[in-house]
Amino acid sequence: MPIDWSHALPYAALALVFGYLCGSIPFGVLLTRLAGAPDIRTIGSGNIGATNVLRTGRKALAAATLVGDMLKGAAAVVVTEYVFGRDAALFAALGAFLGHLFPVWLGFKGGKGVATYIGLLLGLGVWLALLAFCVIWLVIAAVSRYSSLAALIASAAAPPLLWWRGDLQEAQLFLLLTALLWFMHRANIGRLLRGTESKIGGSTQAGSNSH
Repeated sequence: MPIDWSHALPYAALALVFGYLCGSIPFGVLLTRLAGAPDIRTIGSGNIGATNVLRTGRKALAAATLVGDMLKGAAAVVVTEYVFGRDAALFAALGAFLGHLFPVWLGFKGGKGVATYIGLLLGLGVWLALLAFCVIWLVIAAVSRYSSLAALIASAAAPPLLWWRGDLQEAQLFLLLTALLWFMHRANIGRLLRGTESKIGGSTQAGSNSH
């Protein structure tokens, strides 16, 4: 049944805003400040994700950032779906992803979206796509030792898998999210092509953060 946008549009807009506010919570900045660590934006890549938090030398803090960035996306869609339904939850997912990438509180300079992308797959309950993302990421990361390459390939696999499963709305959403994720990794892609991207466990370079 086609969506009646005259009734759905207000809920979609509300879901988008709610998702954005959830996604814009900068866990990397908040947790490092609470822990007394340096401002995460002044070290390493300057990114607010878990990979850059790890450069503070605090693994637990990085893990907490990763979990927080995942759960804010998951929470946005779970709450929205419970209140307004599945269609609105997809708008909340888009809002959460945009909020993480472009948080208003940080001058629209946020993370690169990998952890939140995973959280959205989790929150929407698309388990096969979530499992595939994690397995592909682990395999590519183990073989290549490039975190960014693993994220790029894993995210590229999600939309066609969702489409194959018949989750057409979710496939369209994650096609858009994947395009945004690739855009945010454009510097990483350039370094991968030049052979200068940092490897997992190797020396770091500014901008190599994949979260």
